[in-house]
Amino acid sequence: MSRRVVITGIGLVTGYGIGKDAAWAGLCSGASAISPIDAFDASGFSCRLGAQIRGFSAKDYVPKHYRKAVKVMARDIEIAVGAAHIAVADAGLVTRTELGEDARAGMTHPSERMGCHIGAGLISAETPELATAFSTSRGPDGEVNLRLWGATGMNNLPPLWMLKYLPNMLACHVTILHGCEGPSNTLTCQDASGLLSIGESTRVIERDSADLCFSGGAESRISMMGMARMISSGRLAETGDSTDPLAFARPYDGSSPGGLPGEAGGILILEEEGVAAARGAKAHARVLGFGAAQSGPPAIPPFDRGVAIPGEGLRYAITAALEDASCKPEEIDAIFPLGACVPWLDVGEIEALGAVFGTRLGEIELVTLSPQIGQNLAGDGAVRVGIAAMCLEQQKLPARLHTGALPAGVRAGAAPARDARLRKVLVCTSSNGGQNAALVLGAA
Repeated sequence: MSRRVVITGIGLVTGYGIGKDAAWAGLCSGASAISPIDAFDASGFSCRLGAQIRGFSAKDYVPKHYRKAVKVMARDIEIAVGAAHIAVADAGLVTRTELGEDARAGMTHPSERMGCHIGAGLISAETPELATAFSTSRGPDGEVNLRLWGATGMNNLPPLWMLKYLPNMLACHVTILHGCEGPSNTLTCQDASGLLSIGESTRVIERDSADLCFSGGAESRISMMGMARMISSGRLAETGDSTDPLAFARPYDGSSPGGLPGEAGGILILEEEGVAAARGAKAHARVLGFGAAQSGPPAIPPFDRGVAIPGEGLRYAITAALEDASCKPEEIDAIFPLGACVPWLDVGEIEALGAVFGTRLGEIELVTLSPQIGQNLAGDGAVRVGIAAMCLEQQKLPARLHTGALPAGVRAGAAPARDARLRKVLVCTSSNGGQNAALVLGAA
C-alpha cells in the first residue's frame, strides 16, 4: 500500500514511573522495577513480588470536568487514559481534551479521521466491591450460594459496576477525551492484545480510513483477583518473602519457576507518514510490517504445564510480518520478544524464532523486559513497541537482566546498556490463548 505509518507519540506508564523517559532511564540503569507488593496485603499469596506503578492517578491526566468519571475507571482504564495523554503531548497534538468537551475546531486532526484501537484484558474487580456483594450471598453453611447471589448479592454491587470493568472502556474513555470518531475497536487476546491493536491501527491508516490512531494496550495484574488468576494459570513464581526478582524471572531458562506480575500500559500515536510530515511532526520510528496467526490448542487450565504451547503460530506471524515489510530475516538487528520467564510459553517462542532465523538467532540481540517490568499481558505489547522505537531512535539497547541458564544459540544473557547499529527490529509475542502477533519497525 502507498500509505505508510509512523509512530509520532509514545505514552508509557510502567513500574519505572510515568512517561517514556522514566521507562528508558530505568531500563538503561540495569535496575529492576520489581519489588515487594504493597498495593494490597499479598501475604497470603505464594508470589509477593511485582512491578507496581506508584504515585499514579488518572485524575492528573483528564480535564477538570472529567474527573468524576475517574470513579468508574478500573486501574487498567486509568493506566490507558494516562498513557494516551502522555502520547498526545509527545506527538505535539491538540485534541478535544485541550479545547473542551464540545470542541471541534482547532484540533490537529478532524475527529472523523482519528481512530482508536486498544488492547485490554479481563479486568480484575476490586476486592472490597465484590466482598460486599458476596457477604450477602452466603448460605447457612457459610459458603457462597449462587441462588442467593442472583437474588440479593448482585444488588449490592455498585450501580455503575459494569461500566468500570468492561474491557472496551479503555478505548471508550480515550475516544471521548480526545475526540476520536473514526474506526475504534478493543482486542482482548491476552499478551497479544497490544500488538494486535497496533496491527489493526496500521491497517486502518493504510486503507485511508483514518490519518491517526491511538493504539496499544494496558493491564494491571497487581490485585488479589489478578494475582489469583495468574497463579491458577501457572504463570507466577513462588517467591515467598524474597526481595530479589532476578532469582525468579529468567527468560528462556528451562528451570525458571515462573514470571512475576506487573502493571503497565503503552499508548502510541500512529500517523500516516505524509500527514505527520505536513504538520512538522517528528517520527520516532516507522511501522514496516505486521503479521498475526494462531497456535493451538490454547492453554486453558488445568493443563499439563510440562507441555509447551506450540511455536508454529508465532513463526507464521513473524514470517507474515517480514513479508509485509519486504524484509529478509537477515535484515533484523534486534528482537523484542515476550520472554515471559514461563517455560511452557518460552519454549514455543524460541522454537519459532529458531525456525525463522536459523543459526543466525545466536547473533541477534533479544531484548527481554519482563525481569524489569514484570508480566503485563495486554499492556506488554505496546510498551515493547515503544521501547523498540526508542532503541531505533537512540541507536542503543537497554540493559538486560538475567541470572540463569540459556539454551544454546540464544543471545539473552545479562548485559549493560550499550550502543547498537539498528535499522530494522522485530517485536513479537505469543500468548496463553495461542494468539500470536509480530511487528517490524524501521528507523525513521
